[in-house]
Amino acid sequence: MVELDGRVAIVTGGGRGLGREHALLLAAGGARVVVNDRGVGNDGSGGDNAPSEEVAAEIRASGGEAITNFDDVGSWEGARALVAAAVDEFGDLDILVNNAGILRDSALVNMTEDDFDEVVRIHLKGHFAPTKWAAVHWREQHKAGVERRRNVVHTSSTSGLYANPGQTNYGPAKSGIVTFSQI
Repeated sequence: MVELDGRVAIVTGGGRGLGREHALLLAAGGARVVVNDRGVGNDGSGGDNAPSEEVAAEIRASGGEAITNFDDVGSWEGARALVAAAVDEFGDLDILVNNAGILRDSALVNMTEDDFDEVVRIHLKGHFAPTKWAAVHWREQHKAGVERRRNVVHTSSTSGLYANPGQTNYGPAKSGIVTFSQI
């Protein structure tokens, strides 16, 4: 993984699960990592900085470079601030791993508007908004003559491809991520 050496990566949802593994793997390859995670529960409630801080500390303990970030990736300003944090701290951004997500499973007839809106916001907008701000930065860099390879990784799910009962919010959001990636 020599090609990761010195590159700058953001991992959303990087405090736990798959995002944690992405962050640790990127750091093991030499990337400098922004571990973004609000530390919310699976349903999006609460908030705890400890998961992000633990992953960043683990990266630093192994000789890597990492910072934490707690911005809301489903918010326009939060996503902009996240990208700015990477550029401010490490001077650039090369890799964006969009992984943050929540679950609020429920049958269609029982699902609330908030349950639908929050899942779609965190998953679909939470992939779109950081990618938009990363692309703005990359375009500016390209126009300034900086030639670097940039990478985006999006996390979807079979629920977006094969539909699961009780996920009338999550499935369409994940399907939207697939379409967004294709576009």
